[in-house]
Amino acid sequence: MAGTVTWPRLRELAGFRTENGCAISLYLNLDPSEVPTPSDAQSRMNALLNAAEKTDRTELTHAARQGLNADFQRIARWFDDDFERDGARGLAVFAAALDNFWDVLSLPEPVRDGVRVGRDFYLAPLVPLLARMDGTIVAVVGREQGQLYRLRFGRLEPIVDQFDEQPGRHDQGGWSQARYQRHIEKLVQEHLKGVAEELDRSRRRLHSPKIVLVCSEETRSEFADELSKEVRDALVGWTQAEAHATPAEILEAVTPVLEESQSKDEADAIARWREEVGRHGRATSGWAQTLEAASDGRVDLLLFQEGTDRPAYRCPACGRAALEDGSCPLDGTRLERVEAGLDLAVHQTLAHGGAIWAIRHHEDLAPVEGVGALLRY
Repeated sequence: MAGTVTWPRLRELAGFRTENGCAISLYLNLDPSEVPTPSDAQSRMNALLNAAEKTDRTELTHAARQGLNADFQRIARWFDDDFERDGARGLAVFAAALDNFWDVLSLPEPVRDGVRVGRDFYLAPLVPLLARMDGTIVAVVGREQGQLYRLRFGRLEPIVDQFDEQPGRHDQGGWSQARYQRHIEKLVQEHLKGVAEELDRSRRRLHSPKIVLVCSEETRSEFADELSKEVRDALVGWTQAEAHATPAEILEAVTPVLEESQSKDEADAIARWREEVGRHGRATSGWAQTLEAASDGRVDLLLFQEGTDRPAYRCPACGRAALEDGSCPLDGTRLERVEAGLDLAVHQTLAHGGAIWAIRHHEDLAPVEGVGALLRY
């Protein structure tokens, strides 16, 4: 069964380095618009594995070549026998037979097909996906219903479903119309208060930093009066959806709100970065400074323009990254060229406990080659 990508899982993958063989990183695109059927997915996987098996391995030991063959065969068997698409739009497989490592991740967004073989796993494609899976709570509220969802792995997962059916007109009996209406409004208020209290409990339990409200304009004003200050502070926006909308339709409705919130968060992070750069403070600009700071464990937040990358160099002994060729300043080992410099920055940042942000909505990093960082010191 495929797992899901999370920051802890990504840090675990970043901490792996082979001792006996090679590490395989395989990414498969499962976008339904491009890969609509199981046979299409099978064809893409076969093509990936066939191409990977034909790559030059003359520099590897006999044991390493055997380990690679075993991994490719295991990936093929797993895909044939155990793979379940179940809404996944991408797939990542990490394998290292001689070092007893195997992990498969179901991805909520498409990725580019590719296979990398090296000493560690290729992780840069996963970072933009995580940035969009932030645990936001989506509250769908009406006068009789209240559903709470959590955004995880590109889907809305239900966490609370509260339905309080109000009495209909046929239940009025001998009540006056005014008295009956007051009774209805009291029940609605109690219902909204209950949903608000459950929303606050869910926010605290899930440590959610953001909440999006889905309701009518009328319900919005009534519901807002019942919210705690902490919930109001966590609200990033609201929208409307059709009655009885499915989770997928609700997600489609809230996506513009989430995109706008993410754009604002990006702008805030970039503003902090620009301020630090402007006063020559705790920030880096460009590849050379950022790779050095990441290798020194000084990066608190790595920022990169989504899609940016360039070749760089790495010490095969300690993993230290550098922009230019030469020898490692720590152990004197000759550096080796690596095509994906961004992956080096990602590994070093994660290995030292830093965070990463793939910038999607702004172009402020373009003048500095698409990469920079906020530093701890």
